[in-house]
Amino acid sequence: MAFDVLRVPLETLDGFYRAHDREALRAFYQFPVIWHEARYGFAVKDRDNVIAAGTLKVAASLGEIERLVVAPEERRRGIGRAILSEMADVANYYNCHKMTVTVPHERSAQRFFEACGYGVEAVLPQHTFKLDMAMMRKYLL
Repeated sequence: MAFDVLRVPLETLDGFYRAHDREALRAFYQFPVIWHEARYGFAVKDRDNVIAAGTLKVAASLGEIERLVVAPEERRRGIGRAILSEMADVANYYNCHKMTVTVPHERSAQRFFEACGYGVEAVLPQHTFKLDMAMMRKYLL
C-alpha cells in the first residue's frame, strides 16, 4: 500500500502528539510512563550583558545539557561550573537520576565536563560533522 508522506511545519503536529504521545511512550518502554518534559534557560550577566548561558532539557528522569556557552573572555572563572550546578539543582528537583551532554571526543569540552565530574558513557564515531562525539553522563542520585 502506498502512502503520501507530507513534509509539514512542526507546529502542525502538536495536536497529534498530544493525543497519542502517552500511548506511544507506553508501547515504546512497555510500561506506563509519566512524562515531564520542559526546557530551562540559565544565564550569568555582567550588568546588562549576558556573559554565559545554558539550556537544560528535562524529560522523564533525565537531564540533558543542550547548550552551555561562556563568552571567551569570561572563561576559566568558574561560570560554566556555576551554571552546571544550577542545572543539577533543577534536574534534582524533577528527580532526574543523571544528566547527559554530547561533546566532541577528546577535545576541550570533554576535558571541561570530566573536570566537573562527568564520565564518558559512549563514543559515537563520525557522528556530528563527521567527528567522534562523546556521550557523557553524571549521576545525580
